[in-house]
Amino acid sequence: MLNKIIRLALTALFFGLAIWQFVEGNIGNGIMLVLLAGLVLLTYFRNENMLLAFWYLRKNDMAKAEKSLNRIKNPEQSLLQGQLAYWYMLQGMIQSQTGIGKAESLMRKALSTGLRQKHDQAMAKLQLAGIAVAKRRKREATVLLTEVKKLDDRGMLKDQIKMLKDQMKRI
Repeated sequence: MLNKIIRLALTALFFGLAIWQFVEGNIGNGIMLVLLAGLVLLTYFRNENMLLAFWYLRKNDMAKAEKSLNRIKNPEQSLLQGQLAYWYMLQGMIQSQTGIGKAESLMRKALSTGLRQKHDQAMAKLQLAGIAVAKRRKREATVLLTEVKKLDDRGMLKDQIKMLKDQMKRI
């Protein structure tokens, strides 16, 4: 909580200094301070450790992604609700590499907390469908895959859906 207050105070301070610089006629300094205030405000809404974790996941470096997520102490208190949902999703993706039991509960928490984007919801449900297939729960996997098809309006997950359906035929 204190971290959030410090970020908002820094944003207000930089913005106030920017206004003072504009009044004094130092336009360049004022613009730079407005940009700096915007950067600090961005880190209020988007945690920098979460951004790093997304970057490392994109590069398939799970160890560094987990390390950056573990830097967030007390995520339930220090993150906004939307950020907390993505924290659960990222933790679930990392845990799915080692143990599917914990990954399933984390993905369900991410969905219940509220993932904003449809494709993020589709990805979480696809992960849950993969876990259901691994646990030989064909009916649940089928329901989840139909939900993934509805949420994946861009067709980015077609290959993964097809692969899971092929795996379901072997159950």
